[in-house]
Amino acid sequence: MNHRISKNITSVIASVLVLTFASCSQQEKKKEQQPDQITGPVTYPTTAVRSGNPEYEISVPAELKPYEQVSVYARVSGFVKRLEADRGDYVRKGQLLAVLEAPEMEQQYLSDKSTEQKVHSDYRYARQAYERLAEASKTTGAVAELELDRARSALESARSAYEASQAGTARTLQLQRYLRITAPFDGVITRRNVSVGALTGTGDKLPLFEMAQENRLRLTLSLPEKHAASVKQEMQAEFTVSSQPGKIFNARLSRSSGLLDQRDRALKLEFDIDNSSGVLQGGDYAQVSLKLQRKDPSYWVPLQSVLNTQSGVFVMVLNGNGIKRIPVKEGIRLDSIVEVFGDISPGEQVLSNPSEEIR
Repeated sequence: MNHRISKNITSVIASVLVLTFASCSQQEKKKEQQPDQITGPVTYPTTAVRSGNPEYEISVPAELKPYEQVSVYARVSGFVKRLEADRGDYVRKGQLLAVLEAPEMEQQYLSDKSTEQKVHSDYRYARQAYERLAEASKTTGAVAELELDRARSALESARSAYEASQAGTARTLQLQRYLRITAPFDGVITRRNVSVGALTGTGDKLPLFEMAQENRLRLTLSLPEKHAASVKQEMQAEFTVSSQPGKIFNARLSRSSGLLDQRDRALKLEFDIDNSSGVLQGGDYAQVSLKLQRKDPSYWVPLQSVLNTQSGVFVMVLNGNGIKRIPVKEGIRLDSIVEVFGDISPGEQVLSNPSEEIR
């Protein structure tokens, strides 16, 4: 009985193995009968290179400075006798700011004036002597020619001495005038550094006053190198200052440095601002909005078409059935497009989504 059961189990296992081998054999035959998968050429989406000259807008930081700003020093040494202005005072050009005193300078002037009067008397005497001899020489034999020449020489020497004495007196008088310190232009006193009785002079590093012009300002900014070629004469600009949020001010380009500053590779621009109303103040930082445009058209591609790698910046151009990697330099970015410079032409097809894996 047991022998019969064992024989039946062996028959069942054999049947299962036969079926399994048959199934595997049929699958292998099916795989052998399936043809190889046919792969066509790989295609990539492309975009045409465009040529254009669009107007674009940039925002750059700037600074508002006084149109004129100066440190007022004493031209001569002396003691501060009187102060006529203080910090925050508005002064006019030529207005008296301070008075110095130097007694020795007054004595020098009196001495030079006295010397001038004496030399002037000598000059008058020499001139009279020469004129008398010249009149007498009209009579033949009355005056020797040598005497007349000697009188003429004395007159010229006296004239030279008198002119030198006049110059010395004028110099001392001018130095006396330097004892009165006046404003060089209309403006506001921003700092006073001395008090009455202080000794000041040409050797001092600290000025008596510092003043600035407030009714006219300079808006100064540094324009990056890549935008320098887009600057136009009398270009318009809008700017804001942090001290007056929400207010927009207008300006027009007044001057340009013309050359790039070697320190920051930027072009210095200045806008003159009329501040007669006193709304703005010098020293404020501003944010300037400029509308720029290239003088000549340039080439533009989608931003995604530029491939940045460790070896450089490239675009991939579809050339016939091949792809060529072209090195480029980026220019201006506008939303989804970017300006590029390189060996490309308008209408060429560049890959929309290039990758370093594409060969």
